[in-house]
Amino acid sequence: MVKVRRRARIVALQTLFEVDIAHHQPERVLLQRLEDTNLPQRGEEFARSLVSGVLKHQERLDPLIREHAPKWPLEQMALIDRNVLRIALFELLVAQSAPVKVIINEAVELAKLFGSDSSYRFINGVLGTLLDHRAQLPDIPSHLEYGERR
Repeated sequence: MVKVRRRARIVALQTLFEVDIAHHQPERVLLQRLEDTNLPQRGEEFARSLVSGVLKHQERLDPLIREHAPKWPLEQMALIDRNVLRIALFELLVAQSAPVKVIINEAVELAKLFGSDSSYRFINGVLGTLLDHRAQLPDIPSHLEYGERR
């Protein structure tokens, strides 16, 4: 059985993907995804927080993706990869609701489930590069160790 938070991340990814590709209303898309998924209340709340958080902070997240994946223009990046990275960065930088290692592992698993054969390596590489440079990022405390929770 897939864990509640992973299922919530899947719902968030599917929602953000549809919003990104079809420009549908986020709330309407999320509501439909939640109706199609049997998530407990805490899972629904987590999915909502991911979707609203990514959309609210997208202007802050996208430049970080551009900076740490310079060979892949954001506009040309696979939509799944782009949205997996947005979710992971939101969780790392803003929500900080899970240990760093868990967030990265979950992002890699989402990429394996929904991305191309090489997506998970790309996601892992971008997030690893970002963490290697976290001392230069005011949003990620340099004392935050891989696997630690704030």
